[in-house]
Amino acid sequence: MLSKDLKISIKISRFANSTLKPSTLTEGILNDLFRIKLVIFFFFPLDYSVTSKKPLNIMRSSRQVRRPMHSTRIVIIGAGFAGLTLATSLKKIKADVILIDKSNHHLFQPLLYQVATAALSPARITYPIRDVFQKQPNTTVVMGEVSSLDKTQKQVFLANGETIGYDFLIVATGARHSYFGESGWEAFAPGLKTIQDAITIREKILTSFEIAERLNDPEKMTPYLHFVVIGGGPTGVEMAGAIVDIAKTSLQENYRKIRPEQAKVFLIEALPHILPSYSPKLALKAKQDLERLGVTVLTGKKVTAITEEGLYMEDIFLSSKNIIWAAGNQASPLLVTLDLPLDRQGRLLVEPDMSVPGYPEIFVIGDAAHIKADNVPLPGTASVAIQQGKYVAKLLSKGQFSLNRPPFLYKDKGSMATIGKGKAVAKMGNLEFSGLLAWLSWGLIHIIFLVGFRNRIRVLFEWLILFITGQRGVRLIVGNIDKDLPKKS
Repeated sequence: MLSKDLKISIKISRFANSTLKPSTLTEGILNDLFRIKLVIFFFFPLDYSVTSKKPLNIMRSSRQVRRPMHSTRIVIIGAGFAGLTLATSLKKIKADVILIDKSNHHLFQPLLYQVATAALSPARITYPIRDVFQKQPNTTVVMGEVSSLDKTQKQVFLANGETIGYDFLIVATGARHSYFGESGWEAFAPGLKTIQDAITIREKILTSFEIAERLNDPEKMTPYLHFVVIGGGPTGVEMAGAIVDIAKTSLQENYRKIRPEQAKVFLIEALPHILPSYSPKLALKAKQDLERLGVTVLTGKKVTAITEEGLYMEDIFLSSKNIIWAAGNQASPLLVTLDLPLDRQGRLLVEPDMSVPGYPEIFVIGDAAHIKADNVPLPGTASVAIQQGKYVAKLLSKGQFSLNRPPFLYKDKGSMATIGKGKAVAKMGNLEFSGLLAWLSWGLIHIIFLVGFRNRIRVLFEWLILFITGQRGVRLIVGNIDKDLPKKS
């Protein structure tokens, strides 16, 4: 057996006495160096430290990132537009950032209605939160549900009993749909805030056509071919337009007994006109476009009751097995645990710097915050949430921890709502426009703000297919419809 030193010296000698031609000199050097490395690694595989029981990993991947430890801890609850924007904006801050969310993905809510109407797969509008922060070593992602907050002890309590302390806390928990005290309506009129909500509504819409095809009595078919959207805001308008497109385009010639294009879609709004945050001119344009598509728009009508058979507008009854709620929002009940003033929608009344009264280390942003601009509460939109996230990140990054902070100033960048193929309304500052230009602008803005390059490419491609063919590729029904069919004796 040759000794270790002798083998190494032989390898070095071969390298030193090499008589390679100039053309192969580089290749020979690399080969001999590689052999020397193999011999050394074979005889001296790992070097154990005297003070450590763990081997020194000399082959550690370059992708591994060591998480720095800092004395300041910033806890963010919620990975929606506000929370995600804030966390990504803190990538250079010298602090430990902990982002808590009960889901493992960020949801692009403005396109949620397209999942509910079978235009997009849920994966196209979601993105794993951990992938966003894989190269941001100061940020830790915690998947869990926060049950309560202790503002005096600076503690966050998770549903499993775990506690997380903080130096700064940002609550960005978003909102859920509100039924104005009529919680029993939710069983018959689901809202649209989560992926599960969208899948439930999608199955409800598609299943109704299948049940109607199985029925022989036209009178019994009618409730399944009546689709009612309650709420004339952007979500309600977009949902109503998409359902009409399903019935008149995507499902044409798919059935033998029924004609899907004869389905009726109703949009109900309690105020005098739809899209109340838009100008009367754009609201009227949207109403006219919807009616041309075949939507019956009912304004100034207040829903007074919802049952399994349909809904009541005072003394008017409308039979329907497909009622979708898009009328109101309610902030997360987590805010109640802060024991601070809330508005009627459950949003916390924040200071001009987005902090809560008496506790400058706690911020509330996004749909959970009530703050005014020109004496009007800011709407719960993505634009507002993103700007608030950037604002708080700037305060923390600049070390503005005291009460002497500049107030949050919202810059209105406009708003848009799509109605159907080639139809939309938009306002940007003093500029208002509609039609094809507004529709293309709406699509471009949504593509830009989607998280993930792959999602942007796939959504753009699927929109192109939908525009050309009119076919919606995610018409999946997972449940069994027989339980909803009348039982025969």
